[in-house]
Amino acid sequence: MSPTPRETTRIAIVTGGSRGIGRGIAEALLADGWRVHLCSRNPASVEETLGELRQRFSGQVEGRAVDVRRQEEVDAFVQSVLEREARIDCLVNNAGLGHFAPVDGLAGDLWREVLQTNLDGCFYFLHAVAPAMKRQGNGWIFNIASLAGKNPFAGGSAYNASKFGLIGLSEAAMLDLRPHGVRVAALLPGSVDTGFGHRGGGTEKGWMLRPEDIASMVLHLLSYPAHALPSLVEMRPSRPPK
Repeated sequence: MSPTPRETTRIAIVTGGSRGIGRGIAEALLADGWRVHLCSRNPASVEETLGELRQRFSGQVEGRAVDVRRQEEVDAFVQSVLEREARIDCLVNNAGLGHFAPVDGLAGDLWREVLQTNLDGCFYFLHAVAPAMKRQGNGWIFNIASLAGKNPFAGGSAYNASKFGLIGLSEAAMLDLRPHGVRVAALLPGSVDTGFGHRGGGTEKGWMLRPEDIASMVLHLLSYPAHALPSLVEMRPSRPPK
């Protein structure tokens, strides 16, 4: 008996999948034949993205609004994917935001929003997805960190802390999960042309990385043989301004 499509189609979750790096990764996975379940905090943004992607990838993409800061919403979303697909082959933890100000000028609620989104949200998805991948005996988890997770900058206390923490979370989760066949990698891009940024500068952005560059790296790592695990990948623009 030949396997059913449900058994052969690879299943991915992409958080923050309605724009920027997440949207780029979702599109790359769809073009590679994956079925993608994306989420974002804004319901209107999710619906708009689904409408656009379904014109090109009919039957391959689903999604809904999820606030990654709320563990119960994350758990419900992951459970709905498992009920529909029976497996999850790839998780891309991409949802993130930044608020930038000197440490004594950053409001506490803004600090919490950054940490809860960029760090807590990634933990919640890791926590929800890992048991299913362990049962499968395989899977890939990509945590989209940043070079800001190794290189602090003025005004970046919350963002730096969240990305430093995400790298630590990712490396610890890698050690926890690799004995079960589950691979975890943190991707650390530098400047990416997504409209997201913390510092001023000119309007010329041609030197920056693009979302499709990060997506290309994800596809590249997904093609790695099962015995290989690049767990920490730094990505930089090749010719930044002098």
